[in-house]
Amino acid sequence: LISTPAVVDKEKLKIQNAEKRKAEDSDQLKDLKKAKLETKALKAKRPGFTDERYHETSYYIENGLRKVYPYYFTFTTFTKGRWVGEKILDVFSREFRAHPAEEYERCIKSGTLTVNYEKVPVDYRLKHNDLLANIVHRHEVPVTSQPITIVHMDDDIVVVNKPASIPVHPCGRYRHNTVVFILAKEYNLKNLRTIHRLDRLTSGLLLFGRSPKKARQMEHQIRNRQVQKEYICRVEGNFPEGVIECTEPIEVVSYKIGVCKVSPKGKDCTTKFQKISYNGQTSVVLCKPLTGRMHQIRVHLQYLGYPVVNDPLYNHDVFGPLKGRGGDIGGKTDDELVRDLINIHNAENWLGIDGDSDMSMFKSVKSDCDADALRLASAPKVNSLSDNDSETASRGASPVCTDSPRIVESSPNENVNDPQEMHSDNLCVNSANLNSVTSMAAIEKEDIVNCNSDGTINGKRQSANLHVKVTVATQTGHESPDMAFNAEKMTTDKHCYECKVRYRDPKPKDLVMYLHAWTYKGPAWEYETELPSWAKSDWIENDHD
Repeated sequence: LISTPAVVDKEKLKIQNAEKRKAEDSDQLKDLKKAKLETKALKAKRPGFTDERYHETSYYIENGLRKVYPYYFTFTTFTKGRWVGEKILDVFSREFRAHPAEEYERCIKSGTLTVNYEKVPVDYRLKHNDLLANIVHRHEVPVTSQPITIVHMDDDIVVVNKPASIPVHPCGRYRHNTVVFILAKEYNLKNLRTIHRLDRLTSGLLLFGRSPKKARQMEHQIRNRQVQKEYICRVEGNFPEGVIECTEPIEVVSYKIGVCKVSPKGKDCTTKFQKISYNGQTSVVLCKPLTGRMHQIRVHLQYLGYPVVNDPLYNHDVFGPLKGRGGDIGGKTDDELVRDLINIHNAENWLGIDGDSDMSMFKSVKSDCDADALRLASAPKVNSLSDNDSETASRGASPVCTDSPRIVESSPNENVNDPQEMHSDNLCVNSANLNSVTSMAAIEKEDIVNCNSDGTINGKRQSANLHVKVTVATQTGHESPDMAFNAEKMTTDKHCYECKVRYRDPKPKDLVMYLHAWTYKGPAWEYETELPSWAKSDWIENDHD
């Protein structure tokens, strides 16, 4: 066949088009790679948990509470698809109703609300991947002043006894008032890897890896059910005798607000329970979860009709007249249950939803059950539903916090006082015996199981309370700071709404749920804490507890 000029030109055109498409594809790949590199570079700029972060504020103790001096912090988020092309002021006025439009207009004009760390006009239209940064004067929620005590520490692992009310890691309105921040700031224990989690109101054993390898190893053991966990709780009523096994599947009703229920559509799970004592009103119960579902112990106890005495969520008639006993939630649909939970929160203010710390200032009020839609009530949130022990939680070294962008005009950070390094030995703790763990099997063999006021079960002391007052320094070699109130550190901002609101302090009973992670036992290791005071057989609840 003889190629005509027209055929040759056609073939050349095909080749040229193919090369052009190849070049365009290559350019797209380059752009994609560039975007990924830019995102990676942005993340690299975030210092995470650094000394600069730890020193941006400090603590003081007041009325038995650990409080954080207000400080300036930058919340960031990337532009959502539905915002692209809209004016920044319109988006904030509509989506983030924590403040009126005039306040957001002021922030944009002053340069404390920026796009890609640069000042923009109020009519700026948002683009894909724009990074929004909002500098706020942050007020954290107080937690108990009870110290975090060290149960065990070596080169690979740190095991602590977490007091109730303190979240494990930054979430919602908690950042410095979290276990990972307190351990870093006061105990000089930094770069810890979370292996598992506990609810904020749950006290007890908490394990951290000091290296990625150890964290992965421990996480693997928990995921593969090689770790036996025992919890102690106090429930309403006279719990039945013997070993009670609950195998009801649990379904997450809403991840956003962190609530679950027993449901045939849920995941399989098993919890064994055994009564330890009864004081005429309430029972102390040993709980052995064989699986690790979200809120498993609390949901199974609710289903059995013996909810944890002061569980702010699962011991509430929002679940119907029977409070969820036998799975009866009053005929409500999931949507109705979630709606009623939010309504109850607005009235009683206990639904402490903990969102991601870097994002919560940018969560839309319009979104279903978003954390910031529920965080604006004038009284502080004192109870939490999320941050649970449902899954292992090995992450990178302590969760990443965003780097604070520079303020384009005058910086409010100029008013922030640098924390003083001061010392005190006023934090006293008790040593815990790491050797004795009472297993469910051993308890089943006993005729009478009783937790006495002296901290023994059947005469056997479970935790060696040595009554030795020790400081943080004796535990970790790092002196604790003086946490007496210092008025010079109390910053205010004339534009901060929370500076104008007088918050009530939570009562001690608002900070505790009677559920405690008592013992963890894995291959060739086991740890145990001392029992909380409410686990004593003759303990009676009063208004001061």
